[in-house]
Amino acid sequence: MNQRSNRRDFLKKGSLAGFGMLLSGSSLVQAGKAPSEKLNIGCVGTQNRASSNIGGVRGQNIVAICDVDQNYLNRRHRDFPKANKYNDYRKLVDQKDIEAIVVSTPDHMHAPATGAALRSGRHAYCEKPLTHTVHEARVIAGLAKEHKRATQLGTQIHAGGNYRRVVEIIQSGAIGDVTESHVWVGKSWNAGDRPAPAPVPAHIHFDLWLGPAREREYHPNLLPANWRRWWEFGGGTLGDMGCHHMDLSHWALKLRSPVAVSTKGPPVHAEGCPSGLHVTLEYPTRGKLPPVKLHWYDSGKHRYLFKKHKLPNWGDGTLFVGTKGLMLASYGGYKLIGDFEGYQPPAKSIPDSIGHYNEWIQACKTGSPTTCNFDYSGALTEAVLLGNVAYRAGERLEWDGEKCEVTNSKKANSLIRKEYRKGWEV
Repeated sequence: MNQRSNRRDFLKKGSLAGFGMLLSGSSLVQAGKAPSEKLNIGCVGTQNRASSNIGGVRGQNIVAICDVDQNYLNRRHRDFPKANKYNDYRKLVDQKDIEAIVVSTPDHMHAPATGAALRSGRHAYCEKPLTHTVHEARVIAGLAKEHKRATQLGTQIHAGGNYRRVVEIIQSGAIGDVTESHVWVGKSWNAGDRPAPAPVPAHIHFDLWLGPAREREYHPNLLPANWRRWWEFGGGTLGDMGCHHMDLSHWALKLRSPVAVSTKGPPVHAEGCPSGLHVTLEYPTRGKLPPVKLHWYDSGKHRYLFKKHKLPNWGDGTLFVGTKGLMLASYGGYKLIGDFEGYQPPAKSIPDSIGHYNEWIQACKTGSPTTCNFDYSGALTEAVLLGNVAYRAGERLEWDGEKCEVTNSKKANSLIRKEYRKGWEV
């Protein structure tokens, strides 16, 4: 089923007019949709991460649900017995009364499903990372802009009050000019050789699960979550957690596109993702802000920082290195390190969020802004995924963000995008 021809058929049938969306002009407002009215939402993915995303929007009308796992689908249908059930998201997109779509699938399906939602005129919410490849992130951000849809990436912590306070303090100049940012997580998604194949369980529609990926035999170390360990479907620890943690540096330091990327890690495996990756992203000046290097570490590779700077024993987090001091930050707190006796943080300047999911719901109805829209989060996703590209290419990459291409490596450029099985193109 070709998505572009689907869209032509969809428009010919007048489906968009059927639920009153305005595709022209600068407004996202839907005709006759008051903030108090409920949206008709379709959900692609029903369990695991999808459970939280469905929970965030369940106050609206869930009119369609989709999953390749029939057991998961049937279980979720008990919560929404009036919703239509699908195994193929492409059929869900054809349901005429859907106004917005939530995508909570493995990474390799993010762009195909989200792209189909946007091309059909629906608002879109997608779990992080926005896409599986750098090029897909550029395409999806472009579709959101073209179709003027309300979008939000699943970086839920962005709505928290602590991130806002950290951004205010950094941008106030409290620690001076920031030239380094170090970001780390302790977890690891890694894999080696592919396990032996096994029979596909009767409740799994495996061909639909593969979607755009190359055909392969099923093995049990894929579902429900271990797909993150394999390049064909995920992006390892960086792909899983990079958007959550690098978001704070991108926001606070006004970062967008790096100019160079380099990595250190174990030998590259053709199929499996690594454990113990150190990525360095180099960003240029931004107005009066100086160049900055953003470092990513997983699997405990950050520990030397704690010895070097005599830091308290925190878990996952970020260290900002400025000319006047240091700032250690995590999801729920922050600590200034240096001569800060008597320091008073600046007055609040970033409004508290109405809630990560509520931002998107209100944007769908009224055209109000979202803080993790696909323009912002598309650039963030590109930066995250460039780390994996540099690691797999085994080279320091020079990146032209405007052209969306590596300027010094043909091998790396071949990893910026990928091929798709027929019928699953982005």
